[in-house]
Amino acid sequence: MASGFWIALIAVFVAGMTIATQAPMNGRLGAGLGSGLAAAMVSFGVGFALLAAIVTARGALPGIAQVRAVPWWAWGGGALGAYYIWVTIHAVEKLGVLTMAAALILGQLIGAMVLDSTGAFGLPVRAFDWQRALAAALVAAGVALSLRR
Repeated sequence: MASGFWIALIAVFVAGMTIATQAPMNGRLGAGLGSGLAAAMVSFGVGFALLAAIVTARGALPGIAQVRAVPWWAWGGGALGAYYIWVTIHAVEKLGVLTMAAALILGQLIGAMVLDSTGAFGLPVRAFDWQRALAAALVAAGVALSLRR
């Protein structure tokens, strides 16, 4: 496999670790602000400011023609991200980081299998097979085990 594959895999692994860290940080922010929605807004505001600075510094601002060429459904990612942040702010203290992360991963796997098998959003179709079903079943078993206290 090409080195780019391994770099991407390691980067995604590290991103997964940051998600585990992000949930309790945002949960504490929500507790401190007295509102999960306010915490989600602040979290996205900080992320927006950071990304705006990086995009501006790199001179990577898109033009109007580029913005208009984006399909309508592609703008929904921000709303889904807001939902994710808001849910994890409330769930992390009730479930714990491990159970919450495992349930998130299970949801991601099932969603990914549906998207892959249907070619949704213009993605290449990737057949549903027993290996993918087994992966989801193993993660589901992990969620069940994490619930045992």
